Amino acid sequence: MGIAGPKKTRQKADPVDDGEWAVGADIRALRKRRSITLTELASHLGRSVGFVSQIERGLSEPSINDLRKIAEAFDVPLSFLFGKNRGDPQETRYVVRAHARRRLGNAEGGLIEELLSPDLSGSFEILRSEFAANSALEKPILRNTEEAGFVVSGTLEIAIGGKWHVLEAGDSFRFAGEPYCWRNPGNQPAIVIWVIAPPTY
Repeated sequence: MGIAGPKKTRQKADPVDDGEWAVGADIRALRKRRSITLTELASHLGRSVGFVSQIERGLSEPSINDLRKIAEAFDVPLSFLFGKNRGDPQETRYVVRAHARRRLGNAEGGLIEELLSPDLSGSFEILRSEFAANSALEKPILRNTEEAGFVVSGTLEIAIGGKWHVLEAGDSFRFAGEPYCWRNPGNQPAIVIWVIAPPTY
């Protein structure tokens, strides 16, 4: 199945030495949120349940092929699973430095999001969302979440439950379990701090 050979196993005394803890914790959080069992994920990867458990605990390192298949299983960008909190290991469970944010999405898709939360193991996630000029998401999204946002700069138009709202810098919003879509018809990016509970990425 294109899976590389045996991987190096970490010592149990040091599971969080260089940011791998964050990746393993995020994989576990995503799996739990999507109601995917360890057995199901292991089958998708062509790996053992024990190996997947070690990845989640930061005791084994997934290969590029493993990461690609994990991204496919959760429908997230591969780049997100490559991301590491590059800050001081003693603070990465609590603090995200500006230079160490993990990026989601790309400019071509009209939306770049940076994870402001240290990881996805909490009850909510915080994102810095940058909506490109003249971009739009036309097909409504419906998630079983509560979401809120604050517009830092620019203008964002958002349709919640079919009703459009024009948001300027300083405006904020909240909704739960309703379909939404967005557009930025302006010539400047719109920056929004977005909070989602529970985490979806």
